[in-house]
Formats: sequence, C-alpha cells, structure tokens
Amino acid sequence: MISHRRYFLIASALYMGFWAVLAVNPHNRGDWALENVLVAVAVALLFFSYKRMLLSRISYTLIFIFLCLHAIGAHWTYSLVPYDQTFQAVTGHSFNALMGWDRNQYDRIVHLAYGLLLAYPIRELFLRVAQVTGFWGYFLPVVLTMAASMFYELVEWGAAEIFGSELGLAFVGAQGDVWDAQKDMWLATLGALIAMIVTATINVRLQKDFAREWSESLRVKQNMPLGEDEIVRLLRERNGTQ
Repeated sequence: MISHRRYFLIASALYMGFWAVLAVNPHNRGDWALENVLVAVAVALLFFSYKRMLLSRISYTLIFIFLCLHAIGAHWTYSLVPYDQTFQAVTGHSFNALMGWDRNQYDRIVHLAYGLLLAYPIRELFLRVAQVTGFWGYFLPVVLTMAASMFYELVEWGAAEIFGSELGLAFVGAQGDVWDAQKDMWLATLGALIAMIVTATINVRLQKDFAREWSESLRVKQNMPLGEDEIVRLLRERNGTQ
C-alpha cells in the first residue's frame, strides 16, 4: 500500500494542478482572492505539519475532495456555479426542478460537505493530539465544526462590511435569503453529525471495547470542585503552604 507521506504528496500535487487550472480567468477575481485566503492558510498548515504528524489516507482524501469543491465555487463564484446547466446538458432535465429548488444551491452543498468531509479529519486530530476518547471523540468534532462554521459566517459578514457592494455580496452569496447564515451553519453541523454517526456505527461493529470506552469517557475523573477552590489550591502551592 502506498505510504501516507507519498499519498499526501500525490493528493497535494493533484489538488494544486486542479486549483491552478481554476485560477485562470475566474468569474470574479476579487471574490476568488477572498475565497482563497483561508484556503492558503489551511494548505500551508497541512504542508508545515505533515512531516511531524501525517494524517490517515482517509483524512487526506476527504480534505482533498472538500478543497476541490471549494476551488470550483471560488472559480465560478458560489452563487453562479453552473451545476444545473451542466446537468441539463447531460440529461436534458433541470436538477433544480427535480429537487424543487428555486436558487443556486451549490453553496449549501459545500457547507454540508464541510461538515461531512472534514469532521473525520478533525476527529483524528482530537484523538491523536488531545487524546480524547469515547463520547468526546464524536461530540467535539461536531462542536468544532459548528464553531468553525460560525467563524466563517462572521468572516463573510466582516468582508461584506469592509468591501461592500458587488464584491461583498458575491463573497457572502446569500442570494436574498435573510436566513442564509443560519442555514449554512445548520448544514455544516448536519454534515458533521452524519459523519460522526457513520464513524460511530463502524466502530461499534469493529471496536470490542466500544461500550466500555464510551462509559469511561463520561465517568467523573476529578471529584474535587475547581473554580475558586482550584485558585486557592494553586496559590497555596505557589506559596509553599498546605
């Protein structure tokens, strides 16, 4: 089987080639640049970290798919990705009409994909870095996905306030929906929930001590209160008193 390092490098090369093709003549260069700011940060982190902590091939595959979906949205501008036109050209039918949609839903699809595809790599980080177990290994990836989705919506709001007019509206991509941010966050959360339910289902079947680990993760490990009691303890410890 191909090594993790080689797999990462191959996936990276494929993504960079795909990204380079879509970087040529995007629909809105300003929106394309904004969409790629966080991507540049994420890609840089992946490259700086892979020598110290390689992720699984599954995680790299999921990240690769998500980045490709995002690259498509950045090229066309999310609200203008011609998925419906492409579907009509191939099948002769409107995908939006079949689904009962009255707007371009590519942005919603990618928000769902964000949770669905990235919750597992996030889980891997929690397990390997924070050493979480049981319940927390499924709950915390969902929570972090929700928080990251909220942060991105705040970034969109900030960009719209700073750049305003056409560029801000293109970046937000609300298409007139006043509940766009809430729906996007919900879809990301739903995707993460689905990913963690699938992961838990597989682990129930394969992990012999699944129930014990889950139960142990919810057991209280520290019986003494923290808060002000912990502050007093730390002060006494610092001062060398009991």
